[in-house]
Amino acid sequence: MAAEKKEGAVSKLGNFFTGVRAEFQKITWPTRASVGRQTTAVVCVSVVTGALIALLDYCFELGMNFLFSL
Repeated sequence: MAAEKKEGAVSKLGNFFTGVRAEFQKITWPTRASVGRQTTAVVCVSVVTGALIALLDYCFELGMNFLFSL
């Protein structure tokens, strides 16, 4: 009985990996150029967002210092 359970588990595991392989074959992978453009866009947006946050932080700091110096 234990051998039957083991064969069933191995069969299920084999079916799982067969399904995974079939799904991977359906994937449309992006081109190298597309990945490069998307990476550049993400880096640019991150730098601009970081600069905006730094500017806002600086402005709030000046405002707080002005309020507390009164």
